Amino acid sequence: MPPCLASKTKKLTDHKTKPNMPVFTIPRIQQGNIKVPSHRLAKIEIDDIEITGYSVAGEETVVAVPQLNVCFDIGKAPDQVISIDNLLLTHGHMDHTAGIAYYLSHRNFSGQTPGTVLAPQELLEPIQQIIDAHGILDGNPIPANLVAVRPGGEYRIKPNIFARAFATPHSRNSVGYTLIEKRKKLKPEYTKLTGPQIVELKKQGIEIDYPLEIPLVTYCGDTEPGDFTKLEFVMNSKILITECTFYTKDHISRAKAGKHTHLNDLPDLMRNSKNQCIVLIHISQRTGIGFARKMLKKVLAAEQLDRIIFLMEHNKRRR
Repeated sequence: MPPCLASKTKKLTDHKTKPNMPVFTIPRIQQGNIKVPSHRLAKIEIDDIEITGYSVAGEETVVAVPQLNVCFDIGKAPDQVISIDNLLLTHGHMDHTAGIAYYLSHRNFSGQTPGTVLAPQELLEPIQQIIDAHGILDGNPIPANLVAVRPGGEYRIKPNIFARAFATPHSRNSVGYTLIEKRKKLKPEYTKLTGPQIVELKKQGIEIDYPLEIPLVTYCGDTEPGDFTKLEFVMNSKILITECTFYTKDHISRAKAGKHTHLNDLPDLMRNSKNQCIVLIHISQRTGIGFARKMLKKVLAAEQLDRIIFLMEHNKRRR
């Protein structure tokens, strides 16, 4: 268990939880009159940011950040993410997009506003075709707000939160996303001024502050290493969610063929990373997390291991 995790609900070690350290909880299915969720999602809390989801290679990937009102990819549309307004799709593979029509339809059925779906431009037409086909099957049109994204483009999620897309080398036109908080900060030369003095400068039309960007969460989706690792907003993001699908030497060629990340790619990634936590997703069913962590110890330093979390390590069982 990486030192950057401590449980809120279950004591894992004899040490007290350190401040500003991530914690995780394992969801429990409730019986009786309480609705049983469709999925048993993993949940990680890193400071004040909650990451919840399910990700197994070739089966399903859906990762949500509820506080920021964003879901990355949709998997098979677990009911726990239906109320999230913004769905950010990285590419069109079935294990990442299968639930898109259900997500949109169930929002409509529940009386919610149409979901907003961000996706590469080339995916919008086939996505609309899928939505239309399911609308015919269901007998009711399915409303949706489809938004095309291109690398470098931004979409406003909240008044001060923006999703910025970047290119990833996985499938044609695949992208990742960084959620960025934008603020304004007072210029150093004005920090000692009084309130009335600042007001007077504003009246004179003087720019007293400068824009500040804080990258919060980056989600790479399926990808092999690429130029995105040179982007400061990616590598400085507080949380980096990225895949590592393969862990053995005999799977190096498979990783390259499928444009996925292999264990051997992680050392370079970690050297450039200034992320507080790196959440690994997309581990395969054949690879146990215990084995994967054992293999990580062979290629990464202790300080690097301390920053790595496996999303599915915090799910008691796989579906």
